[in-house]
Amino acid sequence: MHITVRYFASIREALGTGSEALDTSATTVGALREELMARSAAAAQALAQGKAVRMALNQDMCQGDAPLKAGDEVAFFPPVTGG
Repeated sequence: MHITVRYFASIREALGTGSEALDTSATTVGALREELMARSAAAAQALAQGKAVRMALNQDMCQGDAPLKAGDEVAFFPPVTGG
């Protein structure tokens, strides 16, 4: 299925891109994260399971078990701190 993936802040910097359109066989956001991590060492480090990475599906915060469908937009970003 065809989806759009967006990367923000330090994840964008590590991967060298802010977004990409891709075809995936992943059925959940968590499976997509695993698929992306397998693509390169930079992605494996930026999206590592031990790192605090927030995920959003169609601009709504989600967990890794959120189901994917064609046309979805998934975003990965580090937690935001404010003051």
